[in-house]
Amino acid sequence: MSHHLPTLSGQECVKILMRCGFLVHSQSGSHIILVRASTSPSSPKKRISVPNHKALAIGTLRSIIRQAGLTLNEFLALL
Repeated sequence: MSHHLPTLSGQECVKILMRCGFLVHSQSGSHIILVRASTSPSSPKKRISVPNHKALAIGTLRSIIRQAGLTLNEFLALL
């Protein structure tokens, strides 16, 4: 079953990630750095870099979703 990912901007992607617990930590050039504290001592905190572009490439968006520890369905539910 193929899921169609919409074309999102970097800012839209950041807003979606913030809904699932990520916080904007800083911005380095055109990349926004988000972090989420670990939920248990055995799991490290997550750090994701999102390019602040008008349209994210589908491969980049899939990589961001994977780094966030989300499934495609979980991400699409946050839209």
